[in-house]
Amino acid sequence: MNQIALWRRLIAEFLGSAFLAAIVIGSGIAAQQLSPGNIGLELLENALATGAGLFAIILMFASVSGAHFNPVVSLADAAFGGISWRDASAYIPAQIAGCITGAISANVMFSLAAVSMSTHHRATGPHLFSEGIATIGLLLVIFSLAKTGRSSITPGAVAAYITAAYFFCSSTSFANPAITVGRMFSNTFAGIAPSSVLSFIGAQLLAALIAVLLIHLLFPGITPTEAEEIFTPVYEQGA
Repeated sequence: MNQIALWRRLIAEFLGSAFLAAIVIGSGIAAQQLSPGNIGLELLENALATGAGLFAIILMFASVSGAHFNPVVSLADAAFGGISWRDASAYIPAQIAGCITGAISANVMFSLAAVSMSTHHRATGPHLFSEGIATIGLLLVIFSLAKTGRSSITPGAVAAYITAAYFFCSSTSFANPAITVGRMFSNTFAGIAPSSVLSFIGAQLLAALIAVLLIHLLFPGITPTEAEEIFTPVYEQGA
């Protein structure tokens, strides 16, 4: 189990989640301004910035909290014994608060209203199915690497997967209940309407349950030690 004080880990989860939301939303706003009317290019700019930023912030906070920044990752980690259920329940509010703070910060950085509720409705059947696929894939990437002793490449693998998922998922791969809530507070390219949020979160949580079952099936006997090393930084692995 992680021996770092819980309050330190919560600060790391808050800050990492705030950076994540600021990166996703800020790069979406910048993409709209740099490439107006060119949706494909806007999406590419948004995806590349998100992937690069995610790689960096995982390395930044991994040695403190495990760099989850995502309630489904924390819940899955608790299911495998990597952290306690008590700690997971504390991580989640910090992640949500961080994503809301990051969204507001992104709005302010681009001279927009600090809070502007999104009107981008996304909760269609294909989008919800897409969120399920995106979330299952994300958790399989993280925990399959942990199980097979390749934790040192997890930051890059997660960043690469999310970048790809922007394009192969019709929902652009939120795969994260906290960022889903945060993106509600920005009526921009990356936003999501409040009416779509609960459906997205429901799809993500159901997908997380399926992913945990799949990981148990594919990699039986995962130990708490293996789970704890999910995001062990590269420099601690000797890579």
